[in-house]
Amino acid sequence: MPLLGGPAINPAYHFIAGNTAVLPAIILTMIFVAGIGEEILYRGFLFERLRRLLGESRVATAAIVVGTTLLFAAAHIPEQHLAGAQQALFVGFAYAMMYLLSGTLWLGICAHAAFDLTAVAMIYFNLEASIAHSIFG
Repeated sequence: MPLLGGPAINPAYHFIAGNTAVLPAIILTMIFVAGIGEEILYRGFLFERLRRLLGESRVATAAIVVGTTLLFAAAHIPEQHLAGAQQALFVGFAYAMMYLLSGTLWLGICAHAAFDLTAVAMIYFNLEASIAHSIFG
């Protein structure tokens, strides 16, 4: 997240760079744990439980979107630190809006998995820094 002053390389996952041995496990993790698991937890379970608790008014819905997005971002702090949490804040908001507007988890699941798999490919081929600098200068 060089745009926000973060590093161009995600140090938590840089071990993937050129590491063919870990690639199958990382790909499966990104699809099943991140793409499917996180979307079911944050947008499916938490979103709907909070909706039952707070109702479906615009204020309640806005609070639910913000709350689940902040929890999603905070969950990324231990492993990816502030830069990872900042990135998760932006994409988490996008996933929450996808769920809110579509009413289905599938759009967010596919977008989340695609985002993470794209990141894995960029890291594996050691393209993170060059792509970040070509976009953010």
